[in-house]
Amino acid sequence: MENSLHPSARRGIELFNAGEYFEAHEALEAAWRAEPGEIRNLYQGILQAAVCYFHLLRGNHAGALKMSARATRHLSPLPEIYGGVNVAALRRGLQTVSAALKALGAENIQQFDRSLLHPVRMETRFQ
Repeated sequence: MENSLHPSARRGIELFNAGEYFEAHEALEAAWRAEPGEIRNLYQGILQAAVCYFHLLRGNHAGALKMSARATRHLSPLPEIYGGVNVAALRRGLQTVSAALKALGAENIQQFDRSLLHPVRMETRFQ
């Protein structure tokens, strides 16, 4: 089902997984604008996760938490696997990031463990 993803969404996920979060956002936004229907929630959830990680790496604690919450809202109604994306793993990752950010507080964001930033997992058995 990965093939059902818009080409810009596939590119956005590649960029996300390479740690190019701003560029991932741009590609996923193009996919979001191009496609109708429920899959837009997937694209918006991933792009907001990318913005969350971008803010986090720039030291913007409030922005990272805000975008984590928005991403989670878009991903929550989706099934565990959607469009070949392991949505459940992405939601868990966002919860972990959010909890770590809250525990650190804004004053200690530079101590965030970057190994908690996981890639978007694709499930090849659903392709």
